[in-house]
Amino acid sequence: MKQIGFLINPIAGMGGPVGLKGTDNVVEEARRLGAEPSAIEKALRALAKLKRLCDDAGITDDLEWLTCGSSMGALALEAAGFDNRRIIYTPGDPTTAADTKAAVTAFMYERLTLILFCGGDGTARDICSVVGSKIPILGIPAGVKMYSGVFGASPLTTAEIVFDYIQGKLDLAEGEILDLDEERYRGDEWAVRLHYAALTPFEPTFTPLSKMLVFAASDAEVQGEIARHLVEEIIESPRTLFLLGPGTTVKAVAEILGLNKTLLGIDAVVAGQAVGRDLNEQQIAALLEKYPLCKVILSPIGAQGFILGRGNQPLTPELLWRIGRKNIIVIATPAKLDRTSMLRFDTGDPDLDRVLAGDGFFPVLIGYHERRMVRVLV
Repeated sequence: MKQIGFLINPIAGMGGPVGLKGTDNVVEEARRLGAEPSAIEKALRALAKLKRLCDDAGITDDLEWLTCGSSMGALALEAAGFDNRRIIYTPGDPTTAADTKAAVTAFMYERLTLILFCGGDGTARDICSVVGSKIPILGIPAGVKMYSGVFGASPLTTAEIVFDYIQGKLDLAEGEILDLDEERYRGDEWAVRLHYAALTPFEPTFTPLSKMLVFAASDAEVQGEIARHLVEEIIESPRTLFLLGPGTTVKAVAEILGLNKTLLGIDAVVAGQAVGRDLNEQQIAALLEKYPLCKVILSPIGAQGFILGRGNQPLTPELLWRIGRKNIIVIATPAKLDRTSMLRFDTGDPDLDRVLAGDGFFPVLIGYHERRMVRVLV
């Protein structure tokens, strides 16, 4: 019988939709702004698919789940229908990083095949601070950032990785545990560092690499070409709201317009003038009421390929349904695309992800009036 340790960070990702760029040390502020927990729902989505896969293969009874009480694991396993579970740690309320570390310490006394967790980079870091590389880990993505290389591309693909791994179909690889300093991130400074190296089941299609900083000597020139193309479109569409996502490539657009854009937030422009800066979900919704015509400009995360679902959570599924696939403009330099094998969507809504993926390709603006069709993981 294979034993799987399972835990959820219930507050992971709460700060994203309300524009806090994370949840570290700001849980109460996130709640005050109307943030709702989403990690448990994402964990349940992964567990439900894993249960179906295991039932079809007749191996459900071959698994024993070791978990934490209440919202930190047990309730999701029960809802997914995994009956062979054992609670080995009872957390406090609300849960904290100390609960994660205590739970993982309890896991260390068992003979685990895998630790499956639901959270973000901070959760991965807390786990690895205890287990190091002694037990393989795998994350169901539920945080704001998730730059580490130990997460599945989405809750559903994470389930497939677990299923293949427990059947011996996948090998282990070393995944980097990266974490961003959220205090500096909220101040519009990207400060990430490598903390640990962990063992993780690796499937190249479903396990994104850790975030890669991609820059070629010609990138600045190409970014300028992309920016000039988009500035023309912004000026020629004076009634259209343009939402500018995070990243240096998008920031170049604002610089040509003479605007001081946040590097890591979502800003808004109409007719070349700023109408919003570092927006949260509610602020974007208010702008959409005023400006029904809207386009979003986004750039994928280098190497990982995520367009939505990493660092831009104020663009919630509800907002994206209103905006529509045809109004999403993806931009990237050729150097970044050369190191990014495919694009990915992880909005939290599988139906929306499928719509955004379309026929499996997405146009990417790579220069002045120059586009490349890039494969999307469907």
